[in-house]
This record gives sequence, C-alpha cells and structure tokens, in this order.
Amino acid sequence: MDKLDKYRQAIQAFLKDYASIPISNGEIESYTVFDTAEDHYQVMSVGWDGNRRVHGCVIHLDIKDGKVWLQQNSTEVRVAYELMDMGVQREDIVLGFQAPAMRQYTDFATA
Repeated sequence: MDKLDKYRQAIQAFLKDYASIPISNGEIESYTVFDTAEDHYQVMSVGWDGNRRVHGCVIHLDIKDGKVWLQQNSTEVRVAYELMDMGVQREDIVLGFQAPAMRQYTDFATA
C-alpha cells in the first residue's frame, strides 16, 4: 500500500472513531465528511445545547502535496500525535492552524 493510501485510511479511521463518541450535553450529532477525491476530511457537530445552536467543524484534515495538514482542531485530543500512533510520519504532518512563520518552532513539518 502506498503512503498516501495509508494516510487516508488512518485519517478516516481516526475521524470515524472520534465522531462515534457520544456528546454528553444537548442534542448534538457528530458525523464525518470525507471528500476523498480532493482529500478533505472533517468531523462536524450539529444540533442544540439547550437554546444554543451548535454547528461547526471540530476537526479538519487535508492531504496536500503528500502531507497531512491539520487545519482545525477544536477538541482536547492531540490529533497529530494520534495520527502518528497510526503510522503518519511526523515530517508529513503540517499544523496548518499555526501561522506559517511559527511552524518552524513546532516539531512538525513547515509545509
């Protein structure tokens, strides 16, 4: 299996597992959104917490130029490390939510 197929499988498995965790407050549904043709992967949360509407992307990953870009993480889960545990190489993970000038100070790829 080639590296990118391995990364796609790891991303999808991780996001499916995360989305399957029940949300304890409100009537909120979590589900995955996978655009496998363009390599965009997300977990969405949609519903109501009392009178407050919940709608948004909680985790967003892309594969660009052979690297996994962590674009959004609104959770307490250390997504990059979870992906590394699943076989994604540290040098192939970009913390896209970090400013480009700051990425050099992380332990991950700059782009």
